[in-house]
Amino acid sequence: MGPALPNRRRRLAAVLAGAASVVVAGGLASYATTSASAQTAGCEVDYRITAQWPGGFNADVEVTNLGDAALDPWTLEWDFTDGQRVQHAWNAEASQSGVRVTASGVEHNRRLTADAAVGFGFSGTFSGDENSPPESFRLNGEECTGDTAPVPTDPPTEVTEEPTGGPGQDEWNPPSNLVQPLNEVWSHVEDTYDLNFRNFGWDQIMATNGSVDYCVRWDSQNAVGTQTRDAIEAKLQQQYDLWFDHMAGWSEFPFDRIEVDVVGWAAYDRDLLQWSDGSVDVYIGDIREDAPQCSEDCGRFFHQDGDYSQCPGGEAHHYDQSLWLTQGMGGGAGGDWGQRMGQEYFVDSLNSSQITIYLHELGHTFGLDDFYDWTPTGQCCFIMKAGSSSTITDFDVWMLRDWWRHLKSRYGY
Repeated sequence: MGPALPNRRRRLAAVLAGAASVVVAGGLASYATTSASAQTAGCEVDYRITAQWPGGFNADVEVTNLGDAALDPWTLEWDFTDGQRVQHAWNAEASQSGVRVTASGVEHNRRLTADAAVGFGFSGTFSGDENSPPESFRLNGEECTGDTAPVPTDPPTEVTEEPTGGPGQDEWNPPSNLVQPLNEVWSHVEDTYDLNFRNFGWDQIMATNGSVDYCVRWDSQNAVGTQTRDAIEAKLQQQYDLWFDHMAGWSEFPFDRIEVDVVGWAAYDRDLLQWSDGSVDVYIGDIREDAPQCSEDCGRFFHQDGDYSQCPGGEAHHYDQSLWLTQGMGGGAGGDWGQRMGQEYFVDSLNSSQITIYLHELGHTFGLDDFYDWTPTGQCCFIMKAGSSSTITDFDVWMLRDWWRHLKSRYGY
């Protein structure tokens, strides 16, 4: 897989991890949220481990609707981090896919009115010595983060400011409140990265004239059909658009859109890929890093000089990035090679407008850093600060633009 980016320590980040502390010793975690779209929307969750024995436990969960509208039905989601599995639930219907648990109300409590609470419980198993409470919760899509103040912890999906500048214009005029934190971020970038590196996402899209070809590493024993295959390609395009719609027409950025195509799939066994058409290249049985690998002869990460002469079919069959989907994985990783996250998480998110972990890891592909140990002045919540926002914010957009501002001269702009 290689390093995420040069001189940068890669971490498997649990992107949904909230900033709220979790009191593990007492078996209790509390979270709350307010919504950016409605000041009175929000939720609070108390998660309490009521009994524990070697390999098993019971837990009670209380969910409070802090908003001014009823939820009918309500659905609570969370991820486990220590291999826990829900075995049986009461006063709720609970299911689990990988690390993700989904609990919904039953007939007698499916309607959760404003400022009301509902409780349910479950028994579960865990492996190893740890049985950590979940790090975050979502109630009907709203994240519960432990802050009930009116300041939104989940910024709006749509970035509200209009792009400044245009073709041929070099003006750098971010909002005044972002000038200092952006300067802090770029100073950190210069101390962290080798900016002479030539395989940032920027280098890739400039080499291909504004396109990205993917190969999917299907690191899973689950079968995948044509409908899911095509939905993954469409979702990758949509997620790229969420970032790069904010670059179109800005400061000589030459592309109105980054065109995304999936050109290959790698799997453990051909029977897992349930299609027979020849629309994508298929790679079977080449196991690297304990996972299926697309042909190295066709991958840009392995041939950054653009020499695909050993790739079957030549350059037309090359891929720029890998989407590495690993069964049962929590969190994610990203860099110039592509992005990695849980197979179930990504597939289960295909009907969502945005896939938070993927958007975060895609930011890494284009050089944006993590913020585990520090926060730029005045900024609390943005997608590159893991767990603080599920959406791309103004600050994320201006960090992306700042990378282009500093790198564009290498492409003659």
